[in-house]
Amino acid sequence: MSEHAPVAPWYRQPWFWFLTIFPLAAIIWCTVMIVVASNMKDTMVTDDYSKEGRGINLAIARDQHAYDMGMVGEMSFDSREVTLKLNTEEGPAQFPYVILKLFHPTLAERDRTIQFRNEGGGYYSGTMLQDIEGRWYYDLQGPDNTWRLKGEAWLPTEDGLTIRAEKPVKG
Repeated sequence: MSEHAPVAPWYRQPWFWFLTIFPLAAIIWCTVMIVVASNMKDTMVTDDYSKEGRGINLAIARDQHAYDMGMVGEMSFDSREVTLKLNTEEGPAQFPYVILKLFHPTLAERDRTIQFRNEGGGYYSGTMLQDIEGRWYYDLQGPDNTWRLKGEAWLPTEDGLTIRAEKPVKG
């Protein structure tokens, strides 16, 4: 071997690239993840945990009141028209209106609110502004917000949806 053998420049050395590729890939991946994380909004996290914690007792009291009244509702969907038959242990419910809140499991911007008007005899009717499809959480409440019926359903249903007050679980 000769002392004057030509040496390749640094950028043609395979060991340089082998040792450099992993740190460069980590830096690029970290930069991409920081950009993505800073540009996306997390809609699933609440800002005020203590306020929600204090509201648990109110929610349990509303569920208990609906259970004590023996509330049962039957909801049917016809295109965007929704009808509700609401009964209590004492007979048909007679509220001036009721409010149905539909919560999408993952996308807050898809949540809906439907106000039902009293048609008499425990029957209520409402109109949805947009079609709904898939899994939803629902919360039906009266005008004074002292009771609520809540649950989960796949909407729209062909056979209708029966919602009933259940005994609340106290934690």
